Amino acid sequence: MSANRAVAYVGPGQVEVQDIDFPALELRDGPGVDPANVGRQCQHGVVLKVLATNICGSDQHMVRGRTTAPRDLVLGHEITGEVIEAGRDVEFVQPGDIVSVPFNIACGRCRNCKERQTGICLNVNPARPGGAYGYVDMGGWVGGQAEYVMVPYADFNLLRFRDRDQALAKLLDLTMLSDIFPTGFHGAVTAGVGVGSTVYVAGAGPVGLAAAASARLLGAAVVIVGDLNAERLAQARGFGCETVDLTQGGLGERIAELLGVPEVDSAIDAVGFEAKAQEAGAGEAPATVLNSVMEVTRAGGSLGIPGLYVTEDPGGVDSEARHGSLRIRLGLGWAKSHTLHTGQCPVMRYHRQLAMAILHDRVHIAKAVNATPIPLDDAPRGYAEFDRGASRKYVLDPHGALDGVRAV
Repeated sequence: MSANRAVAYVGPGQVEVQDIDFPALELRDGPGVDPANVGRQCQHGVVLKVLATNICGSDQHMVRGRTTAPRDLVLGHEITGEVIEAGRDVEFVQPGDIVSVPFNIACGRCRNCKERQTGICLNVNPARPGGAYGYVDMGGWVGGQAEYVMVPYADFNLLRFRDRDQALAKLLDLTMLSDIFPTGFHGAVTAGVGVGSTVYVAGAGPVGLAAAASARLLGAAVVIVGDLNAERLAQARGFGCETVDLTQGGLGERIAELLGVPEVDSAIDAVGFEAKAQEAGAGEAPATVLNSVMEVTRAGGSLGIPGLYVTEDPGGVDSEARHGSLRIRLGLGWAKSHTLHTGQCPVMRYHRQLAMAILHDRVHIAKAVNATPIPLDDAPRGYAEFDRGASRKYVLDPHGALDGVRAV
């Protein structure tokens, strides 16, 4: 077997489906691969036939030209697949297994992995803690928006579904386990959401919707979602959330109308560094969301920040923003004794229990985020529509495993 096709970034606003090498149990040289990782042997890895792989908002940051991603970088870090080849050092995963792949690559051997901080593994990326598939500055591991992909440290990383038929039947929901669902859940957990909480979620994109669904799963009394996009707000209302149209202004006033007080117990920033000022037609203001969630979170409350912030942003609004320095009202957060939690979600901390919630119909995450399968060849269209604000979570279907499937 030698053929493989994948989605690659080719320039600002552009992706294309390219012919690439069939994966080997070795990290070869290529676009974005850290030189110190070239030639790395991965007999602890497997090759997957990709059954579902999702377009993520984090991918869009690269595709918009807002990172230092190189041309021809193969994209994709949300992967669900079938094992077709296992390295000689793989012990517990076998060909034929259906598995979910955490987007963070983790060795399972370093101090951080042993402390369940798999988002900042010390051994997979020579440049900094933490690695991921198909992402700039994350070690150069080839992305999974492809027909086939290699996954290292398979015994540690992969979540294997015991019942193959059940997994295939729930594939559209289970594909959310690689990133979006655990990331949204992590945002809710780190924000301190629990039974009876009042919660504000900034952003009604897929991660925000996943965070809102997670807050409801955790027992929140009221979940309020704010956005500038009416279609995305309608999606949030569809599974029981209150919503705030931020083009109308007055976030605190609207929260007061809903709760009787202009504050919430917990807040989640599901927007990140490309935030826009909270009024119709306004331009970027990258600290807007962080400042607004501090304003509306009660004293002593917590902020979960799954939204992405970067160290280098070539398209930043000013010289400070281009290096990840934002004008955050830290004094406000300090005065209110807020707890802020940032960084990559450690997917393995949550994915098993979230899988159980899916498999036993405790949550319908694909419906919540409006998961929409499309063929691999339609990836450029999916990226373009998502960039224009479509209220959909596009799921690429390289082998027809999701033919005729819709979220329920």
